[in-house]
Order: sequence, then structure tokens, then C-alpha cells
Amino acid sequence: MYNVLVCDDEKDIVSALKIYLESEGYNVFVSYNGLEALSIAESEDIHLILMDIMMPGLDGICATARLRETSNIPVILLTAKGEDTDKILGLNIGADDYITKPFNPVEVLARVKSQLRRYMQLGGNKNNLSQTLVVGTIELNDKTKQVSVDGEEICLTPTEFDILKLLMQYPGEVMSPKDIYRKVWNNDPYGAENTIAVHIRHLREKIEINPAEPRYLKVVWAKGYKIEGGK
Repeated sequence: MYNVLVCDDEKDIVSALKIYLESEGYNVFVSYNGLEALSIAESEDIHLILMDIMMPGLDGICATARLRETSNIPVILLTAKGEDTDKILGLNIGADDYITKPFNPVEVLARVKSQLRRYMQLGGNKNNLSQTLVVGTIELNDKTKQVSVDGEEICLTPTEFDILKLLMQYPGEVMSPKDIYRKVWNNDPYGAENTIAVHIRHLREKIEINPAEPRYLKVVWAKGYKIEGGK
């Protein structure tokens, strides 16, 4: 049974999400601010967090940033319409996805299942590819979920890992943001351009010596992204 933590200062939303998730067999923990969420994440075996952005005290952005100092638990942000800047900031500091309020229960469950599937490493290698992918000095081991650059291991979130793996499976091939979103999220590409752009930028910060002049992760204007061997 997977443990999902729901964090939102609106108790009605927490109650509704708890009902949706428990109906699918998840064990649900609840909290109403960022500090409570961090305390539960530290003391319990949490597999995924649904985190509201706007909360009193420690908000969802700061809580996610602190969480990322020690954990790669998938985080899905709960955002209100008009919080586009906060969505981008959240993705930048390590959130994996976001859902806009008012949300559709079917969408919530689909995104939760998608993130958990990747995090728990189930069904992620449908193409029967080699467990190790190498592009230039980047080495990705799909069995151990480890990535190294120039021999030095780097820490990626589950979403970052899956985007990098996808691009490394097809070196030199340009993929549009919508294609990447469909393959990684297994969902319709809502807001794909901004979401993928943020994750690509975050990946560059981790694998490139100079993210402004990337050796590996390249943008092809108006078309998408590709990975090359580096020079």
C-alpha cells in the first residue's frame, strides 16, 4: 500500500482528496501547513506528497525546497488559477508536477498513479533497452536509478530522471515538449511547454558545466529538445 501525504490549509480540500485517494486503496496522511508536512515526511514512509502552494506559515514552495535537501519523494503542487509564477518556481525547486484548482478527481488520481509508478520503478522500461545508457560523459543506470556526469554521481528527481532517460534513449533526435510530456507523464500535455522548459533548465543546472552554453541538452527553436554527445 502506498502512503500519500496531502497538505493544504483548506480542510475541505484535504477531506475531499483523502476520500478520492482512499477509494483507490492509498493510505493517506494529512497536514495543514508546510512544517507539519515536513515532520510527517521525515517520520513516516511517504511515497508521494500533494502540496498546496499558498499556506500560512511555511508555504508549499518553501516546504518543497526544504524537502529536496534530503529527499526525492515526488511532489505534486496544488495551485490556484493565476499562480503561474509560483508554478514555475515550484518546478524550479524540485516539484514534479502541478494540478490547478478546482481539480478533477480523475486527473488527480491519474497524476498520482503516474508519479508513483515512476518513483517505485514499476513498468518504467517498456522498450527493453539496455539498463545503462551513455551519452558523452553522462551515464544513466536504469536499474539502480543512478546518473553520473564525468564520473561524479548527481541527484535527480524522478521526473528529471525520466526526462533525461527518454532523451538519452534517442540521442540526436528532437522531441517536442508535448511528446516529452506524453511519454513521461502518460497524460494529455496540459501546459507542456512551460513544464518541460522548467525541468530541462533544472536538468541543465545539474549536468552541464555551464548551463548557459550546454554541451548536452540542446534546444531546437520552435521544435523541442535533444541530447547530444557533447564536445
